[in-house]
Amino acid sequence: MPMIFCVSASDAPSSPGAYVLWLQLGAPLDVRIGKISATLPAGDYLYCGSAKGPGGLRARLARHMRKNKRAHWHVDQLTFVAKALGAFVEEGGDECALNAALDDLPVPIAGFGSSDCRRCAAHLRFWPEGAALPSRWENARKAARFT
Repeated sequence: MPMIFCVSASDAPSSPGAYVLWLQLGAPLDVRIGKISATLPAGDYLYCGSAKGPGGLRARLARHMRKNKRAHWHVDQLTFVAKALGAFVEEGGDECALNAALDDLPVPIAGFGSSDCRRCAAHLRFWPEGAALPSRWENARKAARFT
């Protein structure tokens, strides 16, 4: 399936798949993952996840993009305060494969969002200003601007 970029959750398909949520943190944020505490610097982050339940990608992204919710996942610490700029989505995709495509981007906190994953160091990446994304991701983002 092709990758698409969704500015809002309503643009996402309701089928299962994987996504990369683009979050912009305006100020440093103290986060906690189990016994680990760390501070995320202000900037852009990419969080890789999957949506396999009812409502698929649309429902999961709607939850992430909502501020009023109960904390459940590590990423909720960011979504409470960060601005969601959109999401790269792939129907039927695999979150670890999407994360692997971002290997050139730094992992800000080991284990963030990947406590149930044996393959990945973390499912959160810091996206430094000027760093390139894979070309198919950039193409999906550019295509979304013209639809």
